[in-house]
Amino acid sequence: MTGSEASPSFRLAYVPGVTPAKWVRIWNERLPDVPLALLQVSAAEAAGELRGERADAGFLRLPVDRTDLSAIPLYTEETVVVVPKDHLVAAFEEVSVDDLADEIVLHPLDDVLEWERPPGRPAFERPATTEDAIELVAAGIGLLVVPQSLARLYHRRDLTYRPITGTPQSRVALSWREDRTTDQVEDFIGIVRGRTVNSSRGRRTEPAEAKEKASGARGGAARGKTAGAKPAAGKSAGGKSAAGRTGGRPARRATGGTKGGGRRGGPRRRS
Repeated sequence: MTGSEASPSFRLAYVPGVTPAKWVRIWNERLPDVPLALLQVSAAEAAGELRGERADAGFLRLPVDRTDLSAIPLYTEETVVVVPKDHLVAAFEEVSVDDLADEIVLHPLDDVLEWERPPGRPAFERPATTEDAIELVAAGIGLLVVPQSLARLYHRRDLTYRPITGTPQSRVALSWREDRTTDQVEDFIGIVRGRTVNSSRGRRTEPAEAKEKASGARGGAARGKTAGAKPAAGKSAGGKSAAGRTGGRPARRATGGTKGGGRRGGPRRRS
């Protein structure tokens, strides 16, 4: 598909933890004639949805293979540890990865953090999903280290979380297939980057023909002003100065309204 072609709708994929509502609202305001369809996918599936053309663009977690995908990093998330409310960790404002050395730390199969070595002691079995791991934390089986957005997504009243240092962080990016950078993709990139509706890379708000006519009208008006402009001060229509017409003597400047040319504002001395 070329950049000038458009599909009847725009399909946007997003991974758990990402909230695309703000960008969707702006899209609906600017492009009400192009429906935006949301597709929630797992972090592991996101890149495949773009490559398989089941989504036009998507919010995913880095890293991503950029051989055929373009990606714009948007933000980096804080990493937190999820614990029961009555756990010792809950008494601190922040903990480090070393503080979990004696704790059982769950490591789900869909973990989105790039660990060299997961912290704490491993559980007997890895949970299938982060959501399953949250349930195990509530059951007192272990703790869980995740990006903050996932802790909020799967929040429970009997659990809390605290920032943790010394761990990897998750970065969220907007991605799309490089060979499918359509006008609609450019529109969405502009929205995410905060471009205005009249930005040079946003969707044009009026037909090209109307813009050309307006440009021609402005150019004609400018040429008319130039053709009918008055001569500069001190110049005659024939190009001669006022001094030239009076034999080269310059015109006398008014000094303050007195005929004698005395000092401006001062009284004349009486003899």
